[in-house]
Amino acid sequence: MSVTWFECKVKYKKTHETGEQKMTTDTYLLDAVSYTEAEARISEEMTAYTSEDFRIMNIKVANFAEVHPFENSDRWFKSKVSLVALDEESGKEKKTNIYLLVQANDVKEAFENTTSAMEETMGDYSIPSITESPILDVFPYFTGEEKQLEKFNVLDADEASEAEVSEETEVV
Repeated sequence: MSVTWFECKVKYKKTHETGEQKMTTDTYLLDAVSYTEAEARISEEMTAYTSEDFRIMNIKVANFAEVHPFENSDRWFKSKVSLVALDEESGKEKKTNIYLLVQANDVKEAFENTTSAMEETMGDYSIPSITESPILDVFPYFTGEEKQLEKFNVLDADEASEAEVSEETEVV
């Protein structure tokens, strides 16, 4: 199932390091099924983030194919990746552009992280541009089932090792 990412612009009073409060508009990214769910989720996230009143100024569908967070990084970069495919009928190269959102500290690290994210790609690609994104934070959707799935994976691993032990004892 593909994920639909929404860019949400939120205006609120932000307290700066000096203690001064200023009206700020920040952009956040979250995945949702619809605009209605995106509005509900950004309202929930912002309520937890700030005690001040806020206004949702804009919600739009973002054109990111994938989002790649990396540890020890504090900024988000939009990487344009051109996938190169050969058109068998005409024999010409055809480029398809996709956009990745990659977390990094600078453009050089964003390039390295984009290359790392594309390691599993079988085809040829190029990275024609990387720009810093205005996105401040990303809120992926978690259902709570993730913890349940981890428990099942642990059980499966334990059951697999028990099966291996019982096979070894039968052979002897």
